[in-house]
Amino acid sequence: MGKPMIGRLNHVAIVVPDLKAASRIYRDVLGARVSAPVDMPAHGVTTVFVELPNTKIELLHPLGENSPVAKFLASNPAGGMHHVCFEVDDILAARDKLKADGARVLGDGEPKIGAHDKPVLFLHPKDFCGTLVEIEQA
Repeated sequence: MGKPMIGRLNHVAIVVPDLKAASRIYRDVLGARVSAPVDMPAHGVTTVFVELPNTKIELLHPLGENSPVAKFLASNPAGGMHHVCFEVDDILAARDKLKADGARVLGDGEPKIGAHDKPVLFLHPKDFCGTLVEIEQA
């Protein structure tokens, strides 16, 4: 068995109907360090990052009419877990191996620049136990 493809868990993304309320919960109730909201028009979301010692929680809220998380929130009005993000050393090698193994890469298959200014790809949830998976180049 060689080195595993996925590295550390970079973040768990949770879509929320109210970013201020969610930020308060993580900051005031759970005592975590919470970033200011950042609008990401290219991705159709506003993000808040909750910093934990071993990973992050990414709070997502729809931004704009074509937000990819708006449909999720319509189906889950209270919010909920949207995706998990794992780090990989080489996103193109990871993509090619995943595709060779039959996994479906969403979009056009070319990495986009994600919220951390690093290349990311999303993998079809039906191929990963019902979970949308994001891979990010470390």
